[in-house]
This record gives sequence, C-alpha cells and structure tokens, in this order.
Amino acid sequence: MIDLKGKTALITGGSKGIGKGIVRAFANAGAGIAFLARNRELSVQLEEEIQATGVDCMSFQADVTDFDQCGKVVEAMLEKYGKIDILVNNAGITDDNLIMRMKKEAWDKVLDINLTGVFNMSKSVMRPMMKAKYGRIINMGSVVGTTGNPGQVNYASAKAGIIGFTKSLAKEVASRNITVNAIAPGFIESDMTGKLTDDQQKALLETIPMNRMGTLDDIANGALFLASPLADYITGTTLHINGGMV
Repeated sequence: MIDLKGKTALITGGSKGIGKGIVRAFANAGAGIAFLARNRELSVQLEEEIQATGVDCMSFQADVTDFDQCGKVVEAMLEKYGKIDILVNNAGITDDNLIMRMKKEAWDKVLDINLTGVFNMSKSVMRPMMKAKYGRIINMGSVVGTTGNPGQVNYASAKAGIIGFTKSLAKEVASRNITVNAIAPGFIESDMTGKLTDDQQKALLETIPMNRMGTLDDIANGALFLASPLADYITGTTLHINGGMV
C-alpha cells in the first residue's frame, strides 16, 4: 500500500475518467487533494465524495488553456495547504478526423488543452516546487503518441509533444529533487470505448497482447507509483500501460 499522507496533489481533468480514478486513488493513499475540471456539477459530486471519507479535498472550475486561471488555482491551493507536492497533468480531449477534413479549430483546441495546458500548469507550480526542493510532476500521454493513429494527427501530436516536454523539463529541474514523468495509457475501459460495437471491440482487443482493455485503476496505480518514494530516482521516463501493445 502506497502511503501519501502529508503530501498534497493537484490533478487536472479530475472530474471523470482517468482523472477521477487518480483523484480517488490519491485520496485513498492519504494525500490532500485539489483537482480542477470544467464540469462544476461533476466536480462538486466528487469533492463531496472524497470529503466524506475524511480526506481534505477542494475542486476548481478552471480552464487549463488559461494561464492566469492556472495560476489562481495554484495560489488557492498554496493558501490552503502551504505546498504542492504532486501535479498530475491529466486534462485532455479528442476531436478526431482525417487531416483532409480536420478544421484548424480542431487542431488548435486539442493542442491547446492537451499540450499547452501541461505547460501552463507545470510553469504555475514550478516556483513553489523549486523553493521546496521537492516535486513530482506526472503528465498523461497516450499510446498513440508513440504509434500514431489515423484520424488523430492533432491528438497524437499533442501526446508526442508531452513526451518531449517531459524529458526536457526533467533535465531542467532534477537538481532540485523534482521528477517529471509521463504515463502513456493504451485502450482503457471508459464511456467512449463502451460505445463501440462488438465487432469494433473484438478488433481492438486483437491489438492488445493481454487481450483486455485497461482499467482506470491500472492507470491510477501507475500514477501512484510515480508519485511515491518508490520512484524517487526515476525521471524523464514514460511509463507505458497498455497490455503489451508497445
């Protein structure tokens, strides 16, 4: 059992999916939690759920593409907890299409949220982490950032960019005891994959050597590991959690 008591964690895109799984996992490990999302109703529900377990939790309605909003979230978290030990950059969207049909707005939106959002949040926490000489930054990539995927030039580009961002920032801040790593999930059980037809799910499973999709817990456990003392000497890496796809 990984123990994060005494640590504080900030998770973006925390109200549903992988982000929600990470919020729950970190709360179960005893960390003080702050998370942000655009859906206020879902955020309040999760905040109340976590608080009911006796764990400190606060949520924010914020847009990671807005640098000023990111800074205000960090300021509010510092005011409550006095520090930020862990940042999980999870917020992300898809807007898929073949490049011949993809509108520039779809490119801009996916890159802004999935990649620029990582920059905005990481820069916002950098000063307090460097002052404390401690920090754990975990960026959510994707298997398609390594493999590519037809119809996802925007999403795959953003996720590949996260890998380069992770490697570069890790080298910048390693001397301050701040680690920066990425997680690259494969196909994960979610509302999106649940809408696939039986034939589509069968074809998908044929690409996964373990013959199953991943769960939210599979990804949350990877994040827990990278945030824990077990990973103190790991930085600049990408943890592939994909059942053997890559």
